[in-house]
Amino acid sequence: MANQINEEQVKHVAALAKLEFSDQELPKFTKQLDDIMDLFAQLQKVDTDDVEPMVSPTDLVNVMRDDKAEHASARQIRRMLDNAPDAAAGLIKVPAIIDESGDGE
Repeated sequence: MANQINEEQVKHVAALAKLEFSDQELPKFTKQLDDIMDLFAQLQKVDTDDVEPMVSPTDLVNVMRDDKAEHASARQIRRMLDNAPDAAAGLIKVPAIIDESGDGE
């Protein structure tokens, strides 16, 4: 079942994934991707007609609390701001992460 994948297909997938590798590495990655596709072909042959769909491999249920907003007390807010690296006007200050200069750097 080998040789389903050729080097051009590997180059195409690499370009889509924004991966770069040398021409010397191309045969190795072609074989690896071909081996992966062989595994998928083997899985496709497995008879799963009488197998129930599974959402989770365990019977565990979500035990987390509901995500709902709660008002913090003045003491809680003060403790939070005291532990923040930088704060002003009752808010935590963080470094800018979006460049608004317009020069693209």
